[in-house]
Amino acid sequence: MSLTRMQIKELLDEGRKHDCDHYGPDVCVRIAAIADLPSRFGDFHVVAFYNNRDGKEHAAFVKGDACFGENVPVRLHSECLTGDAIGSLRCDCRDQLETALKAIGQMETGILLYLRQEGRGIGFTNKVRAYGLQDHGYDTVEANLALGFRDDEREYTVAAHMLESLKVKSIRLMTNNPRKIDGLTKHGVAVADRIPLIIPPNPHNRFYLETKAAKSGHLIDFAGKEHLLEQMDRPVVDGMTEAQIGALGDDS
Repeated sequence: MSLTRMQIKELLDEGRKHDCDHYGPDVCVRIAAIADLPSRFGDFHVVAFYNNRDGKEHAAFVKGDACFGENVPVRLHSECLTGDAIGSLRCDCRDQLETALKAIGQMETGILLYLRQEGRGIGFTNKVRAYGLQDHGYDTVEANLALGFRDDEREYTVAAHMLESLKVKSIRLMTNNPRKIDGLTKHGVAVADRIPLIIPPNPHNRFYLETKAAKSGHLIDFAGKEHLLEQMDRPVVDGMTEAQIGALGDDS
């Protein structure tokens, strides 16, 4: 089942009149529009959110009747123009996005939140500056620090507000990043479980992923230990080589 007309009407009606301050002075997202969205990953509803405090727009892609539900599989995905749109090999963003959408598309219910916080929250221009520093030997954390930022400037108040607006009661979060769990739970989101989202590295992003694991606490292991892939279908995404696909089943 998908969202009913009455559910959509309820969400839109509340969005029109919604205003709040309990998420802080800079965050109050409203549901502005809902539409059907058939995609190559499955049939979704797309929900457009508008933050009237900073003018940013965010999106939720909802599979089935995930709204009003419990233990809903949810992926938080932060915008990455170079990865999501262009297919950059310097990060794993597009692979994570496609893997999550494919997984959710095969489930009865699920939600992907697309958050407008490019470059781990530092913006597109500063992300490119960080890339330039990485070209000269900095790792991703060192580059952010050199530019005057923390290693990760993202925060998840908007995501928590979006889930509340969608009436989601509890979630199973698709992530390797414990900070996302902490960021949601401190805003009252009930995270019942974690679903790993492991993407095999390529030669261009391996050092980036190793740095995320070593310095940012991401639950990625490059020593050959179990990755709990049995909790999801094998994460085969477009563009993988035969060797990469074969490695997904390698238990050695």
